[in-house]
Amino acid sequence: MNFASDNVVGASAPVMQALMQANAGAMAAYGADEITRRVKARFSEIFERDVAVFLVTTGTAANALALSSAVPPWGLCVCHREAHVIDDECGAPEFFMHGAKLIGLPGIAAKLDVPTVKSYLQGLPKSVKQMPPKALSISQATECGTVYARDEIAALAAVCREHGMALHMDGARFVNALVSLGCTPAEMTWKQGVDILSFGATKNGCLMAEAIVVFRPELAEALDYRSKRAGQIISKGRLIAAQLEGYFADDHWLANARHANRMAGLLAEGLKQLPGVRLAWPVEANEVFPIIPKAMSEALRTAGVLFMGWTEASLPEGEAIAPDEALVRLVTSFMTPEEDVGRLIEIARGAVARQAAE
Repeated sequence: MNFASDNVVGASAPVMQALMQANAGAMAAYGADEITRRVKARFSEIFERDVAVFLVTTGTAANALALSSAVPPWGLCVCHREAHVIDDECGAPEFFMHGAKLIGLPGIAAKLDVPTVKSYLQGLPKSVKQMPPKALSISQATECGTVYARDEIAALAAVCREHGMALHMDGARFVNALVSLGCTPAEMTWKQGVDILSFGATKNGCLMAEAIVVFRPELAEALDYRSKRAGQIISKGRLIAAQLEGYFADDHWLANARHANRMAGLLAEGLKQLPGVRLAWPVEANEVFPIIPKAMSEALRTAGVLFMGWTEASLPEGEAIAPDEALVRLVTSFMTPEEDVGRLIEIARGAVARQAAE
């Protein structure tokens, strides 16, 4: 049973079928094919307006290139201190921004709030010695599995406008957040002030397919060249586009995310019922962060359950991990069987019973 990540499973059947169909015969190279054209038009339909779309193979490429279009080499990008862009990209955003910096701010549940961002921005010296803030990056869903509500996004966008900054959304789990909020893609992005989006699909059913979606036209001007220099203009580009065509067909992407989120909800509800277990943060997408007895953690690992330990940096005020406890991350995917969720809960329940009997 693998709850380590939603990256551990392969591609979904509709995505693979679309990929196999696109594999037949010859088509124009470097994204000049009909499938890529259709997929880019589909993005405009999904977001209810004309958007510029750049297809890439990884989330790291999407984030790094998106931020490079918004932040000049002398600029700052503000994000949460646990954001993927600052904590898990091996410096790729700074590399592609050619010397610009990422600044990480604190926030409960890996979310930024307006007072924290405003306080930081207002405290920056207005001098040529200080790199000016040029972008704010938020993760949707966050690294703690929480989701920014629409009014929270709009409030942060207003701060960006006040300070002349672009708002970037890292949407590695974009659709998990989307179905959690029950809104449209437009309502979660540009209608709230998002300027550029890293649209994730690999975690939710694609083999390797992500996209940069640009809502502010001037941010798209150099992205073709930036993508080429980054090795992201793929000669057989139709095979990236085909994955997304299969992904979007018949709302397959939404169904995948609903399943993953539902499995996370079932897992959270089952674990919450057990003595000694509490949730570090609300379960709002497809990640569960329970605080559990170390004996339970050891029992799960012994039984072959794969999961990750997690940092305490964004715990709510007053919450703490005791010496005999562990904070862990459990991630569900579009392929997680309900039986695996039930089995994990049973193993955890057995650990509680054994500990009570000792």
